[in-house]
Amino acid sequence: MILMTVTDFARNMEETLNQLEYQGEAVLLIRNKKPLVKLIPQNKGTTALEAMSDLYRTLPEAAAETWLLDSRQYDAMTDIGDQWAT
Repeated sequence: MILMTVTDFARNMEETLNQLEYQGEAVLLIRNKKPLVKLIPQNKGTTALEAMSDLYRTLPEAAAETWLLDSRQYDAMTDIGDQWAT
């Protein structure tokens, strides 16, 4: 795994993303001497179900209970607006 500051990532983004894509290197970004985010290469051909299969580990129990029901009832297409409008 590559450790780098957010500043170094910003300066070397293309090279770092190439390492993610072509060499399979994971990257841990550090901000203020604390881990901020971990970038991991996405397996080609991974389905949405596979990519989200461990989502249950990150959701609080109360949120997990209603997430599926809420996602089926919510019509996202009605709320899409122009994000660039002022």
